Amino acid sequence: MKQDIIDLKRRNILKKSLFGLTAVAAVSIVAPNVYAADELPELTEDDPMAMGLGYKKDTATVDAAKQPKHAADQSCANCALYTSTSDTAGTCTIFAGKQVSATGWCTAYAKKA
Repeated sequence: MKQDIIDLKRRNILKKSLFGLTAVAAVSIVAPNVYAADELPELTEDDPMAMGLGYKKDTATVDAAKQPKHAADQSCANCALYTSTSDTAGTCTIFAGKQVSATGWCTAYAKKA
């Protein structure tokens, strides 16, 4: 019976390690999200990331003195970073893993083209 010999050369170990890391990275990119968009937790205004970006659940409640870049017609629903999942909410690339209000606003607002 033939016995397999394990090749422990440094070059072969590096090749196999790089292949394994590449496979793990590819799966993490290609694999779909674990949560459906409607199952995501809602983004709250007291979330640290939301506070840092001046997020408000309703664009009408944005303080013009604190946010001079804000305009009344700006909302998450017409932002380039927002993807609608329902009539009232959706996902945002800035707030990954959270569901944001369609009527919301933050300082990362970018008008859809």
